[in-house]
Amino acid sequence: MGRPREFDDATAVEAAMDVFWSKGYEGTSTQDLCEHTGLGRGSLYNAYGSKHALYEEALRRYADIGFGGQSEILDRPGSVRERLRALMMWVVDTDLDDPSRRGCLAVNAAVDVAGRDDAVAEQVRRQFARLEGVVADLISVGQRSGELSADQDPLTSARFFLGAYYGLRVLAKVVDDRKALVDVVEGALARL
Repeated sequence: MGRPREFDDATAVEAAMDVFWSKGYEGTSTQDLCEHTGLGRGSLYNAYGSKHALYEEALRRYADIGFGGQSEILDRPGSVRERLRALMMWVVDTDLDDPSRRGCLAVNAAVDVAGRDDAVAEQVRRQFARLEGVVADLISVGQRSGELSADQDPLTSARFFLGAYYGLRVLAKVVDDRKALVDVVEGALARL
């Protein structure tokens, strides 16, 4: 029987998530992970097995945190359009307020690693599909109430909306013009 862990796993994973988010997978060294988590190399590898396994764990944690925040916004009172707008405006505000312009860890992983790594690609796909399902359900509610056009299948509309949503995550990394980002928001909502 192995020794019990002498560190808080959630704290270590969140510290690793932060460094991966700031530096990317390739740009993060084992030394960076040790410094940010407070763990020695041996403890890090004994607990997580590899840098890649820790990265996957950090992506899972990010997905849980992010989905909780997204759900909180989408579950608020108000019209469907107001809630979808609030989600997109949260992206604009959050990303423009971040001086390091880290963007979205899942989008970063999709661009940085997922094209070369099936496990990361699958994890990001699951995260995106989870939000897609919630947005499609919400759009369906808006269509049934007559608030949103019923011309398109709710899933098709959700995919279009999320294309704009994830595009905002990328644009906000390099665009300082809030109005340009809000134009994307308004264009996506007008499409619904």
